[in-house]
Amino acid sequence: MSEAYIFDHVRTPRGRGKKDGALHTVPTVRLAATALEAVRERNGLDTSLVDDVILGCVDPVGEAGGNIGRAAVFAADYHQSVPGMQINRFCASGLDAINMAAGQVITSHHDLAVAGGVESMSRVGLGASGGAWAVDPHVAVPAYFMPQGVSADLIATKYGFTRDDCDAYAVESQKRAHAAWEEGRFKHSIAPVKDPNGLPLLERDEHPRPETDMQSLGSLKPSFAGVGEMGGFDAVAIQAHPEVEKLRHVHHAGNSSGIVDGAAAVLIGNEQGGKAAGLKPRAKIRAFANIGSEPALMLTGPVDVTEKLLKRSGMTFSDIDLVEINEAFASVVLRYMQAFDLDPATVNVNGGAIAMGHPLGATGAMILGTVLDELERRDLNTALVTLCIGAGMGTATIIERV
Repeated sequence: MSEAYIFDHVRTPRGRGKKDGALHTVPTVRLAATALEAVRERNGLDTSLVDDVILGCVDPVGEAGGNIGRAAVFAADYHQSVPGMQINRFCASGLDAINMAAGQVITSHHDLAVAGGVESMSRVGLGASGGAWAVDPHVAVPAYFMPQGVSADLIATKYGFTRDDCDAYAVESQKRAHAAWEEGRFKHSIAPVKDPNGLPLLERDEHPRPETDMQSLGSLKPSFAGVGEMGGFDAVAIQAHPEVEKLRHVHHAGNSSGIVDGAAAVLIGNEQGGKAAGLKPRAKIRAFANIGSEPALMLTGPVDVTEKLLKRSGMTFSDIDLVEINEAFASVVLRYMQAFDLDPATVNVNGGAIAMGHPLGATGAMILGTVLDELERRDLNTALVTLCIGAGMGTATIIERV
């Protein structure tokens, strides 16, 4: 068995996932290729040494369809011997791509791999790939299907989080992201996206609103009250959790993750692969896990998978210096911190998807890279990365500096 080392990581800036967003003109495969090219150029990488490229993509249809991993290999001018694949575990796809690559390295099937993800939400719409979960009664009924925002409101109601709690968390995410950008904490890991002439299209995350405060958020109407009440999904939630008499709809665009475009890539390998490529490891992947969770609550999977991962690794939170959990909705993070009685000062210290956005297939790889940089900046050792997942799942990974 080999160690799975992280040698490097990069990400693009996140562009607003709308037609007026800075990255809307960039095809999905070009976003992915930007990350792959940056990994090669930053490390002087001989790509013939790469055994696989694994990319997460949640809506792999249209221009993002087929096998975007292999397509990105061609677009980034990697050696023809490099295979590629696309995986989909919804919002955890980018992290699971890393875990899959790590598993191949640990079992000595690969010496070197690039893993990450991509999503162009401005060009390939959210939910464009369809699926049985939402429309087939044989799936939707036992899964208690409802829009994720209704599930987030169910979590807030069940665990006692108010609108002010969620808004206050969102304000803090914006503040932390703004401070991180202003202090240059992301600059060493950003791969600017350029146009065909080599001119920069985007060099900085486009979604943050650092001026956000409680007053501005207070003016926003709940986003999921209509679909919950008129669409019947509140009734589904209460059927699954009859202890909840009535849902409080507390989530809106300002305390939920932003729709954005982006890509990320992580270079992973064993000692042999690193030596062949002249690379120095920055961290190792110590453990990872997946789990299915209660489908109506849906987004509490990070709690369940963390319990599983800590038990399997023989660790506790006293062994973890920093936590990075995707800010799909404010209540997801609030519930996670509540469940483990965590110090908020150790969780998402540079903000998260509420401020910077959630490019579905790429986010897991992005936040792993973010927390690795922060471990180095603070001279700390160990971090846990986790994401909630549609249909009730969770993925988590522990990394440790070397």
